[in-house]
Amino acid sequence: MAILIRMPEIAANATSAVIKEWSRKEGDSIRIGETLAEIETDKALIEFDADQAGILGKILAPAGKDIEVGAPIAVLFAEGETSVDIAAVLAAAGVGTASGTAPAAAPAPAAPFAPAPAVSATAQRAPAGGRVFVSPLARRLARDRGIGLQGVQGSGPHGRIVKRDVDALAAATASKPVNVNAAATSTSVASSASKATDAGYVEIAHSGMRRTIARRLSESKSTIPHFYLSAACKMDKLMALRAEINAGSSRKISVNDFIVKAVAAALKASPQMNVGWTDSALRQYAQADISVAVSTDGGLITPVVRAADSKSLSAVSAEIADLAARARSGQLAPEEYQGGSFTISNLGMFGVQEFSAIINPPQAAILAVGTTSQQAVVADGAIAIASVMNVTLSVDHRAIDGAVAAQWLALFQRHIEHPLSTLI
Repeated sequence: MAILIRMPEIAANATSAVIKEWSRKEGDSIRIGETLAEIETDKALIEFDADQAGILGKILAPAGKDIEVGAPIAVLFAEGETSVDIAAVLAAAGVGTASGTAPAAAPAPAAPFAPAPAVSATAQRAPAGGRVFVSPLARRLARDRGIGLQGVQGSGPHGRIVKRDVDALAAATASKPVNVNAAATSTSVASSASKATDAGYVEIAHSGMRRTIARRLSESKSTIPHFYLSAACKMDKLMALRAEINAGSSRKISVNDFIVKAVAAALKASPQMNVGWTDSALRQYAQADISVAVSTDGGLITPVVRAADSKSLSAVSAEIADLAARARSGQLAPEEYQGGSFTISNLGMFGVQEFSAIINPPQAAILAVGTTSQQAVVADGAIAIASVMNVTLSVDHRAIDGAVAAQWLALFQRHIEHPLSTLI
């Protein structure tokens, strides 16, 4: 009998999500494990796979619409079904459609259900004209790079095209000459399209991530009593140690890697700062799980370096690089960007001297990091030139008192100005 497919709870405590793109169309045969849709959460794009085989008989939730978790999004027909009363299926489940209207009975596809044939993954090309099996991520990358996938045989399961296949195609075509005329025509068409508007602006629909960012930051700024503490950290010893490490290492350590370690060390020494606020209790964390803000095309995401206080500097560096790369390509799993105990937001690479960041609840603090620059300082009664980094700590006054925050900031400054202490 027909099966009702519902919007899954992709992320913990999520109340809704957006179907970015359906990977299958009505009438397609579906095997267990095949991707049905690409679902956008507030932080990432997740592939939603089928856990039962059948035929995708009716799509109830269109792509691009925000759907509540648990709401029906599609109906999967069973093998041999010739027609299905969709309204009856919904009524039997005690729900309406995701859009709020119950459709009339829908005929099942005329073709009988048959499992999709297995395809050899060793071939480089597939016969043109057939259905293209491709992961949503690979499809998006191919579209962004202007790469056609028809006739391409993937290296994934059952010949599915995956990211590495698109990367290989991009590399293979990178050295080919560009059709200047075609490029000029494309540019001309794009220019014409942009001039077609009379209002003087273009409206870009909010993504699920952007809507969530707006909601959470508005709630944070309006409900959390922020207070701010600033410090100027002398960076000369850290910069010298970093240069020495990088001179003999294949992995280059960044200033931000040192900052993560210094934050973690300070949190370990001052556990009163490693807390989160809830309406019922103060949550004190057992380890320093540091959220590192990463800018992506869709907005800000904060992948978490778990137990940063117990990891080496090189391990922290490698983990941050991996998390940041996968964050920008939308490949993070929910558990990789949820549940941190403290956040670092670093805009120093953009030349920002200093700024104040908004707390990411239920966390109780966030450190805003500016650039490192040459400044005049007083040392031993004389003016000297030093490398200085300005930081600003935003604190939730409900969870942390001013004296505790000040003591923590002093600990952090000490670790930054004496960086060997973070490595011991």
